[in-house]
Amino acid sequence: MSPKPVYLASDVHLGAAPPEKEAAFLAWLARVPDAASRLVLNGDLFDFWFEYRRGIPPGHDRVLALLREVVAAGIPVTLMGGNHDWWGGRFLREEVGVEFLQDPVVRTLAGLRTFLAHGDGLGRGDLAYRALRTVLRGRLTRFAFAQLGPGLGGWAAERVSKTRARWDEPTPDDRTRAAALERWALAVLEERPELDLVALGHTHVPSLVEAAPGRWYLNTGDWVMHGTYAVLAEGRPPALLTWGA
Repeated sequence: MSPKPVYLASDVHLGAAPPEKEAAFLAWLARVPDAASRLVLNGDLFDFWFEYRRGIPPGHDRVLALLREVVAAGIPVTLMGGNHDWWGGRFLREEVGVEFLQDPVVRTLAGLRTFLAHGDGLGRGDLAYRALRTVLRGRLTRFAFAQLGPGLGGWAAERVSKTRARWDEPTPDDRTRAAALERWALAVLEERPELDLVALGHTHVPSLVEAAPGRWYLNTGDWVMHGTYAVLAEGRPPALLTWGA
């Protein structure tokens, strides 16, 4: 049993988050090798990420260097693709050394059997997004976007991102999505008794709900507004914390 806990975070949106929020996240990440036994970044680490044949999105040298340092320190890092950075691949896996996932998984984290997913496309509603998600992740769309290159591709992604409009507090849409995902997660816990924890992100609304004794729904919130993260320690309930609080 490791004496160090598992750290989880999501929705950092590097490249679009306010500079002070990015700096806070980097300070938190630099602490991980001394504090954690494993790191899980549950989607939307980047506001935009796409691996082109001719390069990667610019401006992320510091976080990539820190992730390499965490991996070099022997800390396993899992990076889940979110709706902003699902298009990762060889560079993240081979050059940075993280485990990059594009689909939900079930893992045991600090003794808790955990359903891990970013959260986009789960639960009821948001049919328009689900249709768009299918198109954006299709092979033909990915091929066409790859032809743009990092400069033009990044410019196009910035035009459609809504992150910069979410710096102060969650929007009504965020709260509606958060409520829908919570209902979905609680239903999953009821239907799947082998699970101890459902861990999501995506909503930018931090939440920790004990659905039944020893079983929880966790949403790690975000670093755009809240600076929240979760700590899983064996034999203890999950903790939802705020960096600097």
